[in-house]
Amino acid sequence: MSSINVKIINQSSNPLPEYGTPGAAGMDLRANLESPVVLQPMERTLIPTGLFIELPDGYEAQVRPRSGLAIKQGITCLNTPGTIDADYRGEIKVILINLSQEPQTIQHADRIAQMIVSPVQKVQWESAVTISSTQRQDGGFGHTGKS
Repeated sequence: MSSINVKIINQSSNPLPEYGTPGAAGMDLRANLESPVVLQPMERTLIPTGLFIELPDGYEAQVRPRSGLAIKQGITCLNTPGTIDADYRGEIKVILINLSQEPQTIQHADRIAQMIVSPVQKVQWESAVTISSTQRQDGGFGHTGKS
């Protein structure tokens, strides 16, 4: 498996994001909070991480929900996956929403999301008058009738 070097500034007291297992694709992002944040049911908020990164050209980072947080507490990320472009230099922040029926508390250092770094393929548009036919054609959501 190949790796790339990514510059990072960590203004939090949390450890740097790391892979939980050798086969993991995502690195956990942790909350950087001065005090706990209570999310009411259906409330959303922006949680800082204290992290700033410099991705190489041709790469992006995606911020995605953590499955354990979603199933255990009903907390997930909005704008999923959130894209961090190679030219973004601001703090990484995560939009969380509480989909449970009870208030949920986010503490400093809680693992709130995961981040995946991937190469980006740029598109060169080619104007056309027709495009090829497929079995699906223009069938949208639920077009196969299968659940």
